[in-house]
Amino acid sequence: METNYFAILGAAFIPMIMGFLWYGPMLFQKAWMKEMNFTQKDVEGGNMLVIFGLSFVFSFILALFLQSIVIHQFGVFQTLAGEPGFMEQTGEGFATYKEFMANYGNRFRTFKHGALHGVLSGLFIVLPVIGTKALFERKTFKYIAINVGYWMITLALMGGVVCQWA
Repeated sequence: METNYFAILGAAFIPMIMGFLWYGPMLFQKAWMKEMNFTQKDVEGGNMLVIFGLSFVFSFILALFLQSIVIHQFGVFQTLAGEPGFMEQTGEGFATYKEFMANYGNRFRTFKHGALHGVLSGLFIVLPVIGTKALFERKTFKYIAINVGYWMITLALMGGVVCQWA
């Protein structure tokens, strides 16, 4: 499996853009700041270069990982990669992989399919993580809804980009 790193880079920008929109004045800035007990001064503090730089690195890692979730052909690659001669592009495992990819290599490689898996990742990974964390931090349902909503939409867009073009 080859990776289109331009598509991965593009997908890595999505959380930054969505964060600007979602947590900005256009949508949920006031509600989010209230739930976080933040003032405008709190939001303006901090080293923004470090915050945005690390956020982009984390987004890039997330986009790379999404490949294995939204592109089913990665599962076949992962299953056969340990077979004798596979990495040298020889052997029965590699022949099986080539045949599989020739027949099914483009199946389910659409934006819509990737977006579906992005939403499912939000529902079955992000919701339990943020929900559990929020319960112990005594946060409200509104806090959970704002943050999980952001990640479900963001992962849908990232999954769509990765599935269609990566």
